[in-house]
Amino acid sequence: MSYNRILVRATNWVGDAVMSLPALRALRQRFPGAEIAILAKPWVADLYHREPFCDRMIPYTPATLAEKWKAGRALARENFDCAILLQNAFEAAAVARLAGIPERIGYARDGRSLLLTRAIPVPRRGEIPRHERFYYLELLHRAGILDTLPENDRIRLEGAPEARSAGIARFHKLGMVNTVVGMSPGAAYGTAKRWLPERFAEAATRVARELGGSVAIFGSKSERELCAAIASAIAVPVHNFAGETSLGEYIDLAAACRVYLTNDSGGMHIASALGVPTVAIFGATDDLGTGPTGPLARVVREPVDCSPCLKRECPIDHRCMTRVSAERVSTAAFDLLAKSGDRA
Repeated sequence: MSYNRILVRATNWVGDAVMSLPALRALRQRFPGAEIAILAKPWVADLYHREPFCDRMIPYTPATLAEKWKAGRALARENFDCAILLQNAFEAAAVARLAGIPERIGYARDGRSLLLTRAIPVPRRGEIPRHERFYYLELLHRAGILDTLPENDRIRLEGAPEARSAGIARFHKLGMVNTVVGMSPGAAYGTAKRWLPERFAEAATRVARELGGSVAIFGSKSERELCAAIASAIAVPVHNFAGETSLGEYIDLAAACRVYLTNDSGGMHIASALGVPTVAIFGATDDLGTGPTGPLARVVREPVDCSPCLKRECPIDHRCMTRVSAERVSTAAFDLLAKSGDRA
């Protein structure tokens, strides 16, 4: 098969978007001369703009049926010859069909099979490796785009060096020293994924104090109060960035961090993909399915019988998180720094 102009419908959540990066990198390797355009919601679009597989970003913003119809007709003028739908929704297939794209590839989900030219069966449990990145790679494999899965399927952001330079410059403008400990204490799915705020403060203080550095706390606007409470308990210089950064600005700042402490969150996926030593605390969710990848990522979890429960809120005593000490997390951070060639 040969495609000259490929439209990729990106996923809507940052974590899923990061886990689809190996598939997008493999797509570029399979079609090195094709134009690859990424159709994405604004809140994930900044993830792609430095990546070699992305030739062009197309913002996707319609909310009403009329706006979606208009978006599909606008895409029709682009003359794409293939659409690859990483998003599972019916809407993604409907817009691609409305755009008249002759080859429309996606998983047979959400009642959209009739809108696809290749409706790919969804992998059953045990058919593919457990981590979510293989879900997107397998779509390309089952569609015949990939003969085999790539040998190097680690999740990474190729634009990390450029992002790091921009982040260091931003930190310097704010008067922050070169050594910054990053932190994402929130989690979008629910409180069951959140480690204790006071332990985040304790672990970050210990690591930053040993490194002679400061702490940068990141989160959404809705997490501003949580992050402020943690900042008030940190005994070294600290800046609360919650609600202050776009995704692109966050990527730059995270790339400039020396080590990163985080719950299972979009911030975790990005920090790890940037190659930053990342300590992720897991409890309610499954690190084998959605954990960070790469040699500089470390998962800390307490093996209790009820974990992973995949619940939004803990119905009992949150033992998967309360039994994880600040010392365990800070020690994991120092171990990763030593492994990366950095010294405390």
